[in-house]
Amino acid sequence: MQFKVPQFLEIEDKIFGPFTFKQFVYLAGGAGLCYILFKLLGFFMGFIPIVAVGVFAGALTFYRPNGKPFLDIVEASIKFAFQDKLYIWKRREVKKEQAPEKTKIDELRRSSVRLSGSKLRDLAWSLDVLDIKK
Repeated sequence: MQFKVPQFLEIEDKIFGPFTFKQFVYLAGGAGLCYILFKLLGFFMGFIPIVAVGVFAGALTFYRPNGKPFLDIVEASIKFAFQDKLYIWKRREVKKEQAPEKTKIDELRRSSVRLSGSKLRDLAWSLDVLDIKK
Protein backbone atom coordinates (compact mmCIF):
# COMPACT_ATOMS: atom_id res chain seq x y z
CA MET A 1 0.00 0.00 0.00
CA GLN A 2 1.41 3.39 -0.96
CA PHE A 3 0.87 6.59 0.98
CA LYS A 4 1.04 10.05 -0.50
CA VAL A 5 3.54 12.30 1.27
CA PRO A 6 2.36 15.90 1.56
CA GLN A 7 4.61 18.40 -0.17
CA PHE A 8 4.92 22.18 -0.06
CA LEU A 9 3.90 22.41 3.60
CA GLU A 10 5.38 25.90 3.97
CA ILE A 11 3.20 27.42 1.23
CA GLU A 12 -0.03 28.93 2.56
CA ASP A 13 -3.31 28.74 0.68
CA LYS A 14 -4.52 31.80 -1.19
CA ILE A 15 -7.97 32.55 0.24
CA PHE A 16 -8.73 36.17 -0.67
CA GLY A 17 -7.67 36.49 -4.29
CA PRO A 18 -3.86 36.62 -4.50
CA PHE A 19 -3.52 37.03 -0.70
CA THR A 20 -3.30 34.50 2.09
CA PHE A 21 -5.43 34.95 5.19
CA LYS A 22 -2.57 36.59 7.14
CA GLN A 23 -1.77 38.98 4.30
CA PHE A 24 -5.42 39.95 4.01
CA VAL A 25 -5.66 40.61 7.76
CA TYR A 26 -2.53 42.79 7.67
CA LEU A 27 -3.82 44.81 4.71
CA ALA A 28 -7.36 45.15 6.08
CA GLY A 29 -6.08 46.12 9.53
CA GLY A 30 -3.68 48.67 8.08
CA ALA A 31 -6.38 50.15 5.84
CA GLY A 32 -8.82 50.30 8.75
CA LEU A 33 -6.29 52.02 11.00
CA CYS A 34 -5.45 54.50 8.21
CA TYR A 35 -9.16 55.27 7.82
CA ILE A 36 -9.55 55.84 11.59
CA LEU A 37 -6.53 58.15 11.61
CA PHE A 38 -7.93 60.05 8.63
CA LYS A 39 -11.28 60.56 10.35
CA LEU A 40 -9.72 61.58 13.69
CA LEU A 41 -6.85 63.77 12.51
CA GLY A 42 -7.86 64.86 9.02
CA PHE A 43 -5.64 64.73 5.97
CA PHE A 44 -3.01 67.35 6.81
CA MET A 45 -2.50 66.43 10.48
CA GLY A 46 -2.72 62.68 9.89
CA PHE A 47 -0.61 62.45 6.72
CA ILE A 48 2.58 61.26 8.44
CA PRO A 49 0.89 58.70 10.77
CA ILE A 50 -1.22 57.40 7.86
CA VAL A 51 1.88 56.90 5.71
CA ALA A 52 3.73 55.22 8.61
CA VAL A 53 0.86 52.80 9.25
CA GLY A 54 0.52 52.10 5.52
CA VAL A 55 4.22 51.36 5.11
CA PHE A 56 4.20 49.10 8.20
CA ALA A 57 1.14 47.20 6.95
CA GLY A 58 2.73 46.85 3.51
CA ALA A 59 5.95 45.57 5.05
CA LEU A 60 4.05 43.03 7.15
CA THR A 61 2.23 41.87 4.04
CA PHE A 62 4.91 41.76 1.34
CA TYR A 63 8.44 42.23 2.77
CA ARG A 64 10.31 39.00 3.54
CA PRO A 65 13.97 39.62 4.49
CA ASN A 66 16.08 36.46 4.10
CA GLY A 67 12.94 34.44 3.40
CA LYS A 68 11.42 35.11 6.83
CA PRO A 69 8.25 37.06 7.53
CA PHE A 70 8.76 40.68 8.58
CA LEU A 71 6.74 39.95 11.74
CA ASP A 72 9.56 37.69 12.98
CA ILE A 73 12.04 40.59 12.61
CA VAL A 74 9.72 42.96 14.49
CA GLU A 75 9.20 40.40 17.26
CA ALA A 76 12.95 39.79 17.64
CA SER A 77 13.70 43.53 17.78
CA ILE A 78 11.06 44.11 20.48
CA LYS A 79 12.38 41.20 22.54
CA PHE A 80 15.93 42.54 22.21
CA ALA A 81 14.88 46.05 23.23
CA PHE A 82 13.10 44.94 26.41
CA GLN A 83 15.21 42.03 27.64
CA ASP A 84 18.02 42.37 30.16
CA LYS A 85 21.44 42.72 28.65
CA LEU A 86 24.61 41.23 30.10
CA TYR A 87 27.69 43.44 29.99
CA ILE A 88 30.76 41.46 30.98
CA TRP A 89 33.67 43.87 30.46
CA LYS A 90 34.48 46.12 33.40
CA ARG A 91 37.28 48.65 33.55
CA ARG A 92 39.66 48.02 36.41
CA GLU A 93 41.43 50.74 38.30
CA VAL A 94 45.25 50.66 38.26
CA LYS A 95 46.66 50.23 41.74
CA LYS A 96 49.01 52.96 42.92
CA GLU A 97 51.69 50.38 43.73
CA GLN A 98 51.86 49.19 40.12
CA ALA A 99 51.97 52.62 38.53
CA PRO A 100 55.67 53.42 39.31
CA GLU A 101 56.80 50.07 37.86
CA LYS A 102 54.95 50.76 34.65
CA THR A 103 56.46 54.20 34.34
CA LYS A 104 59.97 52.74 34.85
CA ILE A 105 59.36 50.15 32.17
CA ASP A 106 57.97 52.78 29.80
CA GLU A 107 60.99 55.04 30.40
CA LEU A 108 63.40 52.18 29.74
CA ARG A 109 61.56 51.26 26.55
CA ARG A 110 61.68 54.84 25.29
CA SER A 111 65.34 55.30 26.14
CA SER A 112 66.51 51.95 24.82
CA VAL A 113 68.65 51.98 21.69
CA ARG A 114 67.80 49.50 18.98
CA LEU A 115 70.59 47.20 17.96
CA SER A 116 71.02 46.21 14.41
CA GLY A 117 71.45 42.53 13.81
CA SER A 118 69.38 39.49 14.54
CA LYS A 119 66.08 39.68 16.35
CA LEU A 120 67.26 37.15 18.90
CA ARG A 121 70.13 39.42 20.02
CA ASP A 122 67.69 42.38 20.27
CA LEU A 123 65.31 40.30 22.36
CA ALA A 124 68.07 39.09 24.70
CA TRP A 125 69.36 42.66 25.11
CA SER A 126 65.89 44.05 25.88
CA LEU A 127 65.26 41.31 28.47
CA ASP A 128 68.57 42.08 30.21
CA VAL A 129 67.93 45.83 30.23
CA LEU A 130 64.27 45.69 31.27
CA ASP A 131 64.86 43.31 34.19
CA ILE A 132 64.18 45.72 37.09
CA LYS A 133 64.55 43.17 39.90
CA LYS A 134 68.33 42.68 39.36
